[in-house]
Amino acid sequence: MKRIKPNLVVLVVTVMALFAACSLPQRVTQPVYRTDPSGIQYIVTQEGDGNRPLTNDIVFVHYRLLLEDSTLIDNSYDRGEPVSFKMGAGQVIEGWEKGIGLLNEGDKAIIIVPPNLAYGERAVGDIPANSKLIFDVEVVKIDPAPRALDIPSGTDIITTTSGLKYAVVEQGDGMMLIPGMRVRIHYNGFFEDDMTIFDSSFQRNEPIDFTLGKGMVIRGWEEGISKLRVGDRARLWVPYDLAYGEQGRGPIPPATNLIFDVEVIDAEEVKRPEPFDVAGKDTIETETGLKYIIVNEGYGDYPEEGQAVAVHYTGFLMNGNIFDSSVERGQPFRFLLGRRQVIAGWDEGVSLMKQGSRFRFIIPPELAYGERAMGPIPSNATLIFDVELLSVE
Repeated sequence: MKRIKPNLVVLVVTVMALFAACSLPQRVTQPVYRTDPSGIQYIVTQEGDGNRPLTNDIVFVHYRLLLEDSTLIDNSYDRGEPVSFKMGAGQVIEGWEKGIGLLNEGDKAIIIVPPNLAYGERAVGDIPANSKLIFDVEVVKIDPAPRALDIPSGTDIITTTSGLKYAVVEQGDGMMLIPGMRVRIHYNGFFEDDMTIFDSSFQRNEPIDFTLGKGMVIRGWEEGISKLRVGDRARLWVPYDLAYGEQGRGPIPPATNLIFDVEVIDAEEVKRPEPFDVAGKDTIETETGLKYIIVNEGYGDYPEEGQAVAVHYTGFLMNGNIFDSSVERGQPFRFLLGRRQVIAGWDEGVSLMKQGSRFRFIIPPELAYGERAMGPIPSNATLIFDVELLSVE
């Protein structure tokens, strides 16, 4: 087990002395440590001037972790960067989260976590079972969780025939959004019943980018975003049948109504991708039933199973309607070949291509989505993909 470094002797002596003081009979002076009702003991050694973290805030913490016998287990200072986690998300041990929740931004403190709020009877790495943990911590920074929009009294809240409600809180001055536009949206997502946040592009600093009217987002978004213009800040009240239905998804329970506070960053009209010219070219069929047409041969070797490939593609239904296109998004699609990260028709078809080649695939339902309907793709659909293999890594 890693032993404590010489430059930490003063820290350890201080920690152990303070810890011992907690177990001595009470004297005239007040106890050094405060004790939280959970059983955590802590002392603030240097006070900061920031706020206390709240649920869903992101906290950045430097720390040294020791056992009661002074063994140093971990030290974020050695790595040169603090750890970060979301309060209330269960990303760290319970005692760590409770202890940090007792501090303010800028505080330095020593926190003693009992075993039942740490790893309990489990041994984890160099930490024995039933270990009491001592953390010397510094709350470096707190990124507050996004807050819900303030809806001024008198704001018009419009209800559509589908049951969607929306309100424009701050009106932008850009173009109206229409189907076929590529839009960039920042958003915060809340559960309607208690306004608990479940997702935020603001917190990730990554707005969502999609083509409106292509079924790439939930129905409530398709309808609600189409009511807005560039620059608008708005709230959407989305009933569960326009969101994730009675099944739910990920952190969203079944039959859950959602609220989204959205901001339209920008939008652009997208040129419709032109289908490949396959006139006069042979259609080849494999033993599985996949059909393909070679538009451009390409060069080099065929990709092998497990290699990462990047492609541009446009997907058509048999009636010619486009249901998805990386070309429209301006973002190539990457996946590992032969690892079932895509439909079977793609794994087979792309393995027949060389870098720079352009193929049309005609994929029967059994090599695509079968009896399942997927967004704009109906069940038992034969799909057409125009694919260009950009690179093999």
